Amino acid sequence: MITLHGKDGDLMVDVEFWRNKKVFVTGHTGFKGSWLCLWLHLMGAKVTGYSLKPPTNPSMFDLCRIDELVNSHYADVRNQEKLIHSMLESAPDIVIHMAAQPIVRASYQNPVETFEINVMGTVNVLEAVRIVSDAGVPIQAVLNITTDKCYQNFEWSWGYRENDRLGGFDPYSNSKACSELITDSYRHTFFSTKKDHGQKVALASARAGNVIGGGDWASDRLIPDCIRSVLNQNKMKIRFPKAVRPWQHVLEPLHGYLILLQRLANDGDKFAEAWNFGPNDEEVRTVQWVVEEFYKKWGRNATFEIDHHDDKPIEATFLKLDCSKAKQKLNWNPVWSLNTAIDKIVEWTRAFEDKRDLRKMSLNQIRDYIKDVNKYGH
Repeated sequence: MITLHGKDGDLMVDVEFWRNKKVFVTGHTGFKGSWLCLWLHLMGAKVTGYSLKPPTNPSMFDLCRIDELVNSHYADVRNQEKLIHSMLESAPDIVIHMAAQPIVRASYQNPVETFEINVMGTVNVLEAVRIVSDAGVPIQAVLNITTDKCYQNFEWSWGYRENDRLGGFDPYSNSKACSELITDSYRHTFFSTKKDHGQKVALASARAGNVIGGGDWASDRLIPDCIRSVLNQNKMKIRFPKAVRPWQHVLEPLHGYLILLQRLANDGDKFAEAWNFGPNDEEVRTVQWVVEEFYKKWGRNATFEIDHHDDKPIEATFLKLDCSKAKQKLNWNPVWSLNTAIDKIVEWTRAFEDKRDLRKMSLNQIRDYIKDVNKYGH
């Protein structure tokens, strides 16, 4: 039995809600999507995934044999016709949109593709929801996953709140701000349950901090670069050692998404808004601190150096989220410290190195997280 309890005994993540629930996930072959599919499968949900093939080799999706657990449609989110067909065929109760071009540096190299995927991909998903709902499929809730980088970054020392200005100078951040605006437009124009016309679909967006965890193999991302350096015994270069980010284990925001989706399905417009999911202030650390802590925990003469080249893409120096709204209204709270998150990454990576069953390892980490939520989280 998987049940998370909140204050006064309120159910948080309720397995009975998710058991046999039909869930449509775009981007399910990615790192974050793979963890979500495992958690949904553990609760008995019927998951349909819509995505391109896994974006990396190795990938968590392949290593955990997730294709055996979900019904996968391999197609591009920019293909609206296939997207609508797949959604009609699966007739979901819940839609979670994760498909994206997620790398800041790649957005400098391919800005047009980044905008096509992150902007028009969002339009296509929400338009598919509108068409499928109009055809009689009773979709209850939709969640668009964006990023903490959707805010215009003023290098403030305090955290950004959901009503702060959207922006972003690099193509990735800017495209995600656009995705937020598209979500707001569809919510008010087509999906509001307060109106007499349109579909009654509760639509929200979620902005998570810098997500880390075992199974991430993306290029130009800090923890995967650390992992490659220790496995290949290469010296790692870090570009922005003093950059400060809101680091959190991948299960933290996923926990928030699941709680939010339950509230959307049950209470509609009350929760159809934008939501931040990030760590507590003491877990907001520099890039160099994270690298040093990972190498210390790995413990095998791993080394790094600072990349002093001037041709690095521009990135924000300081970024923090204010998650008061999720804490107060959803009773969601971070559970694992950054130290614990890094411990779990080292544990997962050692299992990969030893060729152990990574699906079993990942499911056990989800169970560990659930136990800690019940023990410490609320």
